[in-house]
Amino acid sequence: MPEAFWIAHVTVTDEAAYMTYAAIATEAIAAHGGTFLARGGRAVQKEGRAHPRNVVARFPSLEAAEACYHSERYQEALGFAKGASERDLVLIEALD
Repeated sequence: MPEAFWIAHVTVTDEAAYMTYAAIATEAIAAHGGTFLARGGRAVQKEGRAHPRNVVARFPSLEAAEACYHSERYQEALGFAKGASERDLVLIEALD
């Protein structure tokens, strides 16, 4: 089964609430086998809409990434991100 990536592009509008989201989301992602490959580092936007924060996490499978997103713990975290950020998120399967 191919691995999968969780790719988020984020503009934070409420730093305190978003940090609460990040702490809880980190737990949820780890609990589903996710590991961070990039998290808010430098980026060069070449096309499309730029966001100051970009995150890439690797999961064992697309199913694991989806299970994480729908998990009770991640949904709790997401409650802090909504209203505290503008986000684009895609879950994508890696090449086998």
